[in-house]
Amino acid sequence: MEGGSVNAELDLLVRLTDYERPQDVADRAVQAEELGFDRITVGETTGWNIIPPLTLAADRTDELGISNDVVSPYGRSPALLAQTALTMHDASDGRFRLGLGPSSPAITERWHGLEFDRPLRRTREVIEVIRSVYEDGNPAYEGEIFDIAGLNYEREVPESPPPIDLGTLGPTATEMAGRFGDGWAPQLFTKAGLEDRLADLERGYQMRSDRPSERTRSDDGAELADKRLEDLRVAPIVRGIASEDRETARAKARSTIAFMLGAYGPYYGDSVAEQGYADVVDEIRVAWQERDTDAMAAALPDDVLDDLAPAGTSAEVREWVEEYASLEAVDAVRIGFVNEMSEAEKETTMEAVADLS
Repeated sequence: MEGGSVNAELDLLVRLTDYERPQDVADRAVQAEELGFDRITVGETTGWNIIPPLTLAADRTDELGISNDVVSPYGRSPALLAQTALTMHDASDGRFRLGLGPSSPAITERWHGLEFDRPLRRTREVIEVIRSVYEDGNPAYEGEIFDIAGLNYEREVPESPPPIDLGTLGPTATEMAGRFGDGWAPQLFTKAGLEDRLADLERGYQMRSDRPSERTRSDDGAELADKRLEDLRVAPIVRGIASEDRETARAKARSTIAFMLGAYGPYYGDSVAEQGYADVVDEIRVAWQERDTDAMAAALPDDVLDDLAPAGTSAEVREWVEEYASLEAVDAVRIGFVNEMSEAEKETTMEAVADLS
């Protein structure tokens, strides 16, 4: 964002459950573009298919980047994911980035009806099949999970197909993101936790040598990877709220973050526990066993909330995001909303961080 007070870009993460019609997502995208956001992104769980609202958003905007955070490698075949990315590339005039992640047992088993088996291996093979379509126009592939004879893509593959971002948390998964992805979109990381995990991302990137477009040759002809971590778009997701009613804002953020740590499966909680807050996560999980959401929120101290989320006045949220964006490897900050926000609070939050653009 030229002229802004931060070097990183600003993405807006919206939840489809906040809208009555897919067209309303496009209205939000137009607003985001007018405010100066660089990209809009949405997630997909058990609600709308993300592609129609993203297509509408792409059609209604001119420069705003279009992304998703993230689609499951179990919910669509690898070839369909490649088709989806290439379709969105054309719909957005090249502004689309495809987001993938290993997903979770609940979504995989209780929604898609599949076994949550070897998620990292599946994610890697899905990426490799998509790359095969990108490079050869054909998903032909022999792997441990997928064995695809292959057919030709019916359209011309663009010279610069959509980048692939990985939403990962743990060290092994993040290493995979560095090795096979074009970007990394982690969530619920403190500044210190994010810096620690970047070492895993960089280690994975040092292993890159399997994509022809990223190879160079030494004088003796040996292939060497072009190992520049800055080529990856690092765009951590943060959930926040700005309001002149500071205490209400913090209460809503506290409830949301505590729920994510205690009720969203094991991964977010495990990740934050590893960042130094194991006792806090344990207490929140005990409260969740009783389905006591008030106790869950009460178990999240102010200092931990402040480490994980921007919540408070507009000035406080703006300062928090500015500091987070100043981390050396961060290319963008993805601002998402917390639960139970009013439209006025969403407007205030967007305007607060848009001042940084």
